[in-house]
Amino acid sequence: MSLVDISNPSVETKSSVSPIPWQARPTGSSEIMWRFDANPIIDRNPIPCGGRIFNSAVARFEDEFIGIMRVDYRDMKPQLHLARSQDGINWEIEHEMISWLNERGESVKNSYAYDPRLCLIDGVYYINWCDDFPGASIGMGFTKDFKTFVKMENPLMPFNRNGVLFPRKVEDEYLLLSRPSDSGHTPFGDIILSRSPDLTYWGRHRLVMSGGGSGWWQSVKVGAGPVPIETSEGWLLFYHGVTQTCNGLVYSIGASLLDLEDPSKVMYRTRDYLLTPEASYETIGFVPNVAFPCAALHDEATGRIAVYYGAADTYTAIAFAERDELIAYIKANSDV
Repeated sequence: MSLVDISNPSVETKSSVSPIPWQARPTGSSEIMWRFDANPIIDRNPIPCGGRIFNSAVARFEDEFIGIMRVDYRDMKPQLHLARSQDGINWEIEHEMISWLNERGESVKNSYAYDPRLCLIDGVYYINWCDDFPGASIGMGFTKDFKTFVKMENPLMPFNRNGVLFPRKVEDEYLLLSRPSDSGHTPFGDIILSRSPDLTYWGRHRLVMSGGGSGWWQSVKVGAGPVPIETSEGWLLFYHGVTQTCNGLVYSIGASLLDLEDPSKVMYRTRDYLLTPEASYETIGFVPNVAFPCAALHDEATGRIAVYYGAADTYTAIAFAERDELIAYIKANSDV
């Protein structure tokens, strides 16, 4: 197994003050979500086979952080690689892609795999990604130890992207967010909630959120980001919103609060973006002007949140927020 260490300056980590990466808001800033000052944490050409790592999933596992990384190969096809970190900032990334077994124990290989999410449910880590079924669809698999990975049946028909599980059942059903799409770059997109008794058969589909709102930043489409965070005020869902400009699409980050017992109901939704491409690593890259969130670490005790996002389809970056402050902001600046 080959590894590479991606090194960057560290911040408060689980070994010091916070069990997640954390950096205080810059002096003089009033931003609700602020960037890590050592972004990007993963730069271009991080491993021999991969030109870019971005739009990746992160979670805590035992005494370390684990990453399911989107690695775009030098032939430009993406695959998923495992990564490990002691601080959530500096990553050791495996050079070989994840090997999958199907539910019969037979080896299976993905044609491509990208934009993963990682969700812990009852001691099992479930992975969703954009799969080839054929064409863009939602892949689903699981692992208990990050050594053996099992690919499950595709939960929904193509074309679909941005599959995101909830971290617990609601009314004894698993919940999955998705964004039905087309076979290309999709000039439309709504967030849909689906329910399942067993993670195999999915139904009772409900519209959660459409693009639009009073502003333009999310006028073309929206898609679920990291696994929703359960709070006393509702499910905190970060999402991406997309607008069309004369220079192409722009991806920004927003957030909403969903009802705890009926997450198809949006109680509050940010009128304005929380973070839009402004830094050079967000505005310059393989796909300029993209901030695409795929993972969030939440320290329940302190309310600190670290959001991992892809920048310009080239880099991996982190932004921070404080849960209670963010929820208050969403409620006071809602577009619902």
